[in-house]
Amino acid sequence: MSKDILEIDDNSFDSEVLQSEKPVLVDFWAPWCGPCRAIAPLVEELAAEYGDKIKFAKCNVDDNPITPGKLGIKSIPTLIFFRDGNVVDKVIGMVPKSKLEGVITQV
Repeated sequence: MSKDILEIDDNSFDSEVLQSEKPVLVDFWAPWCGPCRAIAPLVEELAAEYGDKIKFAKCNVDDNPITPGKLGIKSIPTLIFFRDGNVVDKVIGMVPKSKLEGVITQV
């Protein structure tokens, strides 16, 4: 995993995401998920480009079922954008980098 992306779990979600001073993009994924593996390099590129403005994190849904359950995540990959502890946007499935950049520039 990229040095620009923080690995979070059910225990660190509140402190790293909901209480973050910066906006946060959380990539909810699983190792067995093909589309999750396909979108990971895009998220890494975005983290390198926008890491000074937004925090990037990944949460493995198999190892951490509580947080995805609270957020109503039904399919992966799901990328959720948070600002001030609130969900401001959500992207589900494999999408082009330009779609993610569009959301990032809005948060």
